[in-house]
Amino acid sequence: MRPCPSTLSTSNPEPATLPSARDRHFQVTVTAAPARQFERDSLEGMAGRPREADHEGMTTVSASAVPAAVAFGRELRRWRGRRRWSQLDLAIRADTTQRHLSFLEQGRSQPGRAMVVRLAESLRLSLRERNDLLVAAGYAPIFGESAMDTTELAPVRTALRQILSGHLPYPALIVDRVGVLIESNSAFDLFLEGCSPELLRPPINVRRLALHPEGLAPRVLNLPEWGRHVTESLRNRTRVSPDPDLEALTAELESYLPPTIPGPDYLGFAVPLRLHTDSGELQLITTLTSFATATDITLAELHLEAFLPADEPTARILRQRAESPAAASDEQRVAHRVDIR
Repeated sequence: MRPCPSTLSTSNPEPATLPSARDRHFQVTVTAAPARQFERDSLEGMAGRPREADHEGMTTVSASAVPAAVAFGRELRRWRGRRRWSQLDLAIRADTTQRHLSFLEQGRSQPGRAMVVRLAESLRLSLRERNDLLVAAGYAPIFGESAMDTTELAPVRTALRQILSGHLPYPALIVDRVGVLIESNSAFDLFLEGCSPELLRPPINVRRLALHPEGLAPRVLNLPEWGRHVTESLRNRTRVSPDPDLEALTAELESYLPPTIPGPDYLGFAVPLRLHTDSGELQLITTLTSFATATDITLAELHLEAFLPADEPTARILRQRAESPAAASDEQRVAHRVDIR
């Protein structure tokens, strides 16, 4: 029998065959990548590393930036959940990728300020909420909040008064985000008749004045329907932009209203105000106007509420009130105004 050669033998190895010139041309050398290359998939691996530039306005998180990145990611995820959007939905709206958005929400990437602003705009956040998101990401707020009596807002105050005067003989007023009265025209005085002096002490909250049992409520002929219209509008606002002050006020207003079951003639939000006056019943509808392009929080949170007659008898009564010798002009009366800070 011929002996089998051992497969484990290392003696007299076969000489290595050198690659031809053609083979050498296509030869590829593979080396092991450093272990740190793969550490960017965890925050622990990022500790002590310098921040590295990432595209889409983001950077890899360094150890010192971890708290801000985590806080921002938590807020971003909360707002996206409130909008009931998927990561892909928000990524498309913000013109970024789902992967980048996922890294941001997990706190694995630090967003640039421009990215924070872009995401806030895509989420339709208010200016106040955009500032909060910037702070969560470790940046300073970029939207100011001025008092109404500052010199910078003097042109705005003048323009608002012109709008209020131009709406006469119909009522119009300006309120802040929770319904505090900033200013009104003389026709609005009909809403103040018969109200408790306690409710008329500044700052006057128009929402409370409208539905409080010692305010306008006893003269509202369709209080259950119109009151629900007011509270449902406020509830919708808090769903879009949570506001503890507004939520507390809404709960208070709801406690003033009697229980009601919508009937066959229920019109939802299209509910006119039916108001009893000494001159007869008024039927009024409301229009709401806001500063869509404001870059100051105070202006962005102002709302102009203008009442319009829903029928000819209402228009006639309001014209007669304005022409009455007892009616005070806007120049003679003291405007209701408070300072917003």
